[in-house]
Amino acid sequence: MWMTERVALVTGGASGIGREVCRALAADGRRVAVADINTAGATETVALIEQAGGAALAVTMDITNSHSVMQGCLAAADEMGPVDILVNVAGWDKFMRFVDTDEDFWDQIIEINYKGVLRTTHACIPHMIERGWGRIINIASDAGRVGSSLEAVYSGAKGGTIAFSKTLARELARKGVTVNVVCPGPTDTPLLGEIVGANDDGERVIGAMANAVPMKRVGQPEEIAPAVVYFASEGASFTTGQTLSVSGGLTMAG
Repeated sequence: MWMTERVALVTGGASGIGREVCRALAADGRRVAVADINTAGATETVALIEQAGGAALAVTMDITNSHSVMQGCLAAADEMGPVDILVNVAGWDKFMRFVDTDEDFWDQIIEINYKGVLRTTHACIPHMIERGWGRIINIASDAGRVGSSLEAVYSGAKGGTIAFSKTLARELARKGVTVNVVCPGPTDTPLLGEIVGANDDGERVIGAMANAVPMKRVGQPEEIAPAVVYFASEGASFTTGQTLSVSGGLTMAG
């Protein structure tokens, strides 16, 4: 089937939203390079995909290191073919009042959540431009659209990702490459569990997050993945520079 010719590389594919994005893209007929610094988790994702009849490859990648990113992209291309679809899911945060943060914390947040996107995109787009086809989907956050308590630096990095994606979409619009953003609201992922566990007020904050959602619950990773599948599809060729919130109605664009 012709769709299987498309290769997707997904960062953060070892767990949470990234894992469900990998599984959904594989179910849609894509070959998937599961990229993560957590090689064991990426291998587990590959096993789940292969058990369902899909094709996948685990790729060890540290998105804070340009050499690691390039080596991971080359490994995926050597094994599966050139990357046609790039999905940037990998991210990290910790609940902290901005006044309690320092520059080391800022750097860590920005390196992972913003510069990581720059690195993978910079590595993949030359080949997309050369072939005249590509899909880039960046996972940001509703925190980057409207802000989020105790996530000032993270919100800034995600807001930067949204602005970067819109600008890149303009630059690539005539190259056959689309760039779009999916913004999850509060979602039940291992990262969210880690954040809650590390914060004395974590449970209260999560309760407040869920209460702010009109559906009165947090999302599930498998509810985020279908938005990515659409943006990665052949049929989304006239959709670029868009930001889609998948957040139970937490934010609603006018």
